[in-house]
Amino acid sequence: MDVVGYSKLLIDEQTRIMAELNRVVRGTQRFRVAQAAGKLIPLPTGDGMALVFFGDPEAAVECAMEVSSALKARPDIHLRMGIHSGPVHRVTDVNEGANVAGAGIDGAQRVMDCGDAGHILLSRRVAYDLAPLPRWNRHLYEVGDCEVKHGQKISLVNFYVEEIGNPAVPERVRRSQQEELARARQAVRLRRNIIMAVGTLLLLVAVVGAFVVHRRFATIGPAPLALTPPDKSIAVLPFVDLSQAKDQEYFCDGISEELLDALAKTDGLRVVARTSSFSFKGKSDDASEIGRKLNVS
Repeated sequence: MDVVGYSKLLIDEQTRIMAELNRVVRGTQRFRVAQAAGKLIPLPTGDGMALVFFGDPEAAVECAMEVSSALKARPDIHLRMGIHSGPVHRVTDVNEGANVAGAGIDGAQRVMDCGDAGHILLSRRVAYDLAPLPRWNRHLYEVGDCEVKHGQKISLVNFYVEEIGNPAVPERVRRSQQEELARARQAVRLRRNIIMAVGTLLLLVAVVGAFVVHRRFATIGPAPLALTPPDKSIAVLPFVDLSQAKDQEYFCDGISEELLDALAKTDGLRVVARTSSFSFKGKSDDASEIGRKLNVS
């Protein structure tokens, strides 16, 4: 757990709020019982604390409820909490005091970081352990995925009951979902633009093909057999990036490849392989000369 906006407080306010938070946490029944049984390690974290409960999957949630309930009388303390279960091992710090380390601590930190003031967020692993219990089941609400460090995502569950907790979707989760939706829409727009471009170019190919057929029938005398390409043959050359930033080459190549795939499905049409047609990338050869070299009409 940590105090939201702690770094913006004055020094004396930080000292006062942390003293009050310590008093509230130490006063909870769950804290006292677990500490007396040797199943709790409390760790200060500067702007909050980490409470590591051993043996009881319900202990952390019960303690969070007690703390949240006690702080309703202190609207000046904006606390958020994250709960996770995972591997933790005891270590001794430089002062020879009890400490802990492990993935469980890191996971709880990441869960908490996704929340806003008032939130009691649970990892899916904790929610899975609590879901079979009627006492907790009806107070667990799916939030969705939240992106954390290194692009990783964690699945979150929000816990709230009556005036305890925060029922709102965390801002970080909402923003992450909006960004993912925007990326999906951009991908749809890109695909639609490619399809439209392919459709336009196929229409152009049809017009050019009709013109070529007309010329062949209008020509007097047959062409030399060795120089005559197949009647239905085409090569798709790589498109040129004419954008100002010159950063759309992947899009240009994508259009060419989409065209190649579409044309390759046309019965009776010989389509020059990508390797051959892309050998003219960056070159300024005349179109008729390229057609002769690739033997296409």
